[in-house]
Amino acid sequence: MKGFRLEDVKPLIEFAFKEDIGEGDITTNSIVPDDLITKASMKAKSSGVIAGLGIAEYVFRLLDKDIVWKPLVNDGDYVEKGQIILEIKGSYRALLTGERTALNFLQRMSGIATATAKYVEAVKNYDTEILDTRKTVPGLRLLDKYAVKMGGGTNHRIGLYDMVLIKDNHIKVAGGIKNAVAQVRKSAGDNIKIEVETTNLSEVREALEMKVDMIMLDNMTNQLMSEAVKMINRKAKVEASGNMTLERIREVAETGVDFISIGALTHSVKAMDISMNIDNEG
Repeated sequence: MKGFRLEDVKPLIEFAFKEDIGEGDITTNSIVPDDLITKASMKAKSSGVIAGLGIAEYVFRLLDKDIVWKPLVNDGDYVEKGQIILEIKGSYRALLTGERTALNFLQRMSGIATATAKYVEAVKNYDTEILDTRKTVPGLRLLDKYAVKMGGGTNHRIGLYDMVLIKDNHIKVAGGIKNAVAQVRKSAGDNIKIEVETTNLSEVREALEMKVDMIMLDNMTNQLMSEAVKMINRKAKVEASGNMTLERIREVAETGVDFISIGALTHSVKAMDISMNIDNEG
């Protein structure tokens, strides 16, 4: 996935507005004149990688279509603590009302991008890519996966519909890897990409015999992964999965796997600290 269309996430932003603004911002609308214009800026209060500027802009434009938006960095850029990342000019009401929604998106996405960048940096000397997973907050997947890309990571399948991943429970029902792969090919055709989860060398061998596109090495030791990579010998792409921590992934990359998937990129993200300040002289 290279990105997303704003139209794809408009319902998500509208839901966020309904959740936070409802029938209107009572406090702001009671105090701030509706014709008052002001300036504001957003500042990184911690170092990290920015992602989600387009979403933040979209939030404010839905409240004030004439807002002047001046980003000082781009998505994917690394910023230092204290750095101003953008400036805005527009309706005082719009800036106050949209602030929390815009920051919620921007902080989460930047947190994901920042975490991803750390994992990418850890394996930079190897031909190994960092993959995301489907462990995302429901409704936020497109944004979460976009943020992973901005951090230098690679998107795995978006959902259950764009790739086959045969896991242990599928294999149990089918009666083995060979049967599972054969059933998928009979049902879905030969053109869809197939990945198979394996936990030992016997399963790896069986997946190889079925000439699948990718083999997942799930919760294997580093030693076993090395043996599996040698057995596969580039006849399929190899993904390492399970308990992949920042402290461990360099050793995992040394085994020769093509990908390391990390659920923590999106399911345990720490939001990046970003603040918005209104210029009352604006």
